[in-house]
Amino acid sequence: MLNIFGNYSTTCERRSRRRALQIGGAGLFGLSVPKLFAAQEAQPFANGRAKSVIFLFLFGGPSQLETFDLKPEAPDAIRGPFKPIASRTPGLLIGEHLPLTANVTDRCAVIRTMSHDFNDHSGGGHYIQTGHRWHVPIGNGFNVTPKDWPAIGSVVEHLHQRTPSATAMPAYAVVPNSLGRLQEYKVQLRRPGETAGWLGRACDPLTTRIEKRDASDNPYWRECDDEELTFQIDGLVAHDSLNLDRMSKRKSLLTQFDDARRRLADKTVDTYSRHQQRALSLVTSEETRKALDITAETPALRDQYGRHLFGQSTLMARRLVEAGSRFVTVHYDCVDGYSWDSHRNSDDVKKHLLPTMDQALSALLLDLEQRGLLDETLVVCLGEMGRTPKANAQWGRNHWSTLFPAVLAGAGIRGGTIHGETDADAAYATTPPVSPEDLAATIYHALGIDHELRAMDAQGRPTAIVDGGQPLLELFG
Repeated sequence: MLNIFGNYSTTCERRSRRRALQIGGAGLFGLSVPKLFAAQEAQPFANGRAKSVIFLFLFGGPSQLETFDLKPEAPDAIRGPFKPIASRTPGLLIGEHLPLTANVTDRCAVIRTMSHDFNDHSGGGHYIQTGHRWHVPIGNGFNVTPKDWPAIGSVVEHLHQRTPSATAMPAYAVVPNSLGRLQEYKVQLRRPGETAGWLGRACDPLTTRIEKRDASDNPYWRECDDEELTFQIDGLVAHDSLNLDRMSKRKSLLTQFDDARRRLADKTVDTYSRHQQRALSLVTSEETRKALDITAETPALRDQYGRHLFGQSTLMARRLVEAGSRFVTVHYDCVDGYSWDSHRNSDDVKKHLLPTMDQALSALLLDLEQRGLLDETLVVCLGEMGRTPKANAQWGRNHWSTLFPAVLAGAGIRGGTIHGETDADAAYATTPPVSPEDLAATIYHALGIDHELRAMDAQGRPTAIVDGGQPLLELFG
């Protein structure tokens, strides 16, 4: 199997015997000796159908019964308040508030049988974005930890940085905010799943930052003006204040910091320096600066995506992949503590969530197609869980990670298809369910990355990027 090295190192500028043996028996990307002569065939990205991935993450858990698995014959307490409508996919009924998506399902494959048993938002979000179960038990934490598994995008970033074609554009980006940043909660949140975890900060995503107007504001579904849609790089100053003199001073300071770092053997300092170097290259990159300027798009196209934050962020994802990014995650986050996590009722789902998702997803597929990019861009759209089949009197539904849908399109995905079958209440899969591990393996396969690849963790142990998952090859034409 392929091996790639993370940021494992020893102190005092010395290498351990274990590390020396690893290096002595490794070639490009840490190829083990049996694989050494197959290096050309094993190169990541070389044979991928997808050059890039746009990952639309509907955090909170959209209901399968209101989106892609309607059950009009189910009992009153289950089937939901929304009427089914036909789509361009034979046999696929979808919710009436997704009419634009209904017209583009001939470009999509709908997986009806996503399933896992981590019935928790943070843990489920980590599981979906990494392909690995979170190490924190349900109820024992909400935030990122250093022991988190690397996001799929971080593995992509890690490999990209080691390719001859690596550019100043970030391989992995997250827009419009880190997950959890705008949520009203009892603690400051950055939900797990989107970071590089133990792979190291150098493989964290470039993350943008968008503010909300006040505590009650939800910019994901209201119209946003251009003064709000700045897509500034999180943690860095505004682009307008970056002049050449200031950049020169920053580089000089970084050089001094580098000199000091060389006299130290502290691993944390080493990692932080690489992170700062990457941040500086991103800010000074003309490609990045141009890609983050949403106003460069025509008003008509921006209207097509929707002037709300989710629509404009989805458009930003297309701009980033067009400029060279390999993996862009767009978070449709909870802001008021509910949103897609619709325990209370289905009012926001009907009035705001489904219409904005419908607009952005359909616009993205048509835009990519018109630009000739759909054949080389994998689009993935899903939440971290579904909702309980039985609803309350206001049609609120609770957590249900046992069954939920995912939509995939582009990069050779066979459009107009349905994968998997479910029971009469959309509660359980009646065909083999699709796990987060399977989804991760499928994404890696589309990108031309061996899903059996192993990365060295912080202790120098070869660790599978996907443990037991298998790519859904039948989805591809």
